[in-house]
Amino acid sequence: MKDERALAAVERIERALARIEAAAAKVPATRDDSDLRELRELREVHQALRGKVEGAISQIDRLLATEER
Repeated sequence: MKDERALAAVERIERALARIEAAAAKVPATRDDSDLRELRELREVHQALRGKVEGAISQIDRLLATEER
């Protein structure tokens, strides 16, 4: 049961990251300074979120490994 919930959570996280990456890829062809600044900020937020998600996944993995013992 816990494994299913953890896997479902990981799947939701992966789908959210895919949506973020897809949105980040949709950058307009013409860019001015404000667009570039916004893109840079979005990338920083994306990297920060990705790091948090990777940390959460690592925690889930450790919990599952502990539970299997």
